Amino acid sequence: MFDTATLLDPPAATGRPSIPDWLDLPDPRGFRPKRKVRTVWISDIHLGTRGCNAALLVDFLRAIECETLYLVGDIVDGWRLRKGWYWPDAHNEVIRRILKMAHRGTRVVFVAGNHDEVLRDYAGLTFGGVELVLEAIHETADGRRLLVQHGDAYDGVVLYARWLAFLGDKAYGLLLRLNVVVNRVRRMFRLPYWSLSSYLKKRVKNAVQYVSNFEEAVAQEALSRGADGIVCGHIHCAEIRRIGAVTYYNDGDWVESCTALVEEADGRMHILDWAEENRRAAANPVREGELVA
Repeated sequence: MFDTATLLDPPAATGRPSIPDWLDLPDPRGFRPKRKVRTVWISDIHLGTRGCNAALLVDFLRAIECETLYLVGDIVDGWRLRKGWYWPDAHNEVIRRILKMAHRGTRVVFVAGNHDEVLRDYAGLTFGGVELVLEAIHETADGRRLLVQHGDAYDGVVLYARWLAFLGDKAYGLLLRLNVVVNRVRRMFRLPYWSLSSYLKKRVKNAVQYVSNFEEAVAQEALSRGADGIVCGHIHCAEIRRIGAVTYYNDGDWVESCTALVEEADGRMHILDWAEENRRAAANPVREGELVA
């Protein structure tokens, strides 16, 4: 299991960890301005698995500035790490980037999910500037109250469709490994990232029905809690949808779709598809010295 202590310097003479030098190092020089937004939600990164698109996520985190960053569960995949250790440098870089954002003034709130459920025992504590919670209430710039939860609690409400029996933990893991191979071949031909697993999921009828049932169950919870909307992750399907009196937001994932939910300064919310952004950037590369609009 990931331990933030591995990224900190040894304790000082006071017994408290000193601030590591890398927290104050300047970011690599880039040729695009940072996007300044009010709030960002990301979830289902699944650090510790081969399917995690850590490099794309680091690129995204370097490209934004926000007042609040919500990590909406399944950031570290403790289930996989218990079966076998996999932790490349890119996964360390994700953690470093998040801690650096917290160090520089971004409020970082970690809502523990089912794959990193071990952290739920530490809800209410703060580590490296990251607040650990079971859920949160976010107030948007235009005054709406949003319940923020990972979403795994609603699996008991939704009737599992047959596709989930096929795409169980092992089968789904196999599909994600195939996804890695497909994109390795695409990189050889200088093609951008594309998700095979996401493509298949969106075309399986029972999968679509499962997602719809999940969304309605989550929206009902927000309504019962008196919230104007709910933000969650868990099912790896980014979506913004009005369901009755509430708005359902799902920020997607960084295994299949590589998406984030973003709130602008005026409270407007939208899904940012970073894989698509990179595809457009690859098609229209910016040369050094050019200005980005």
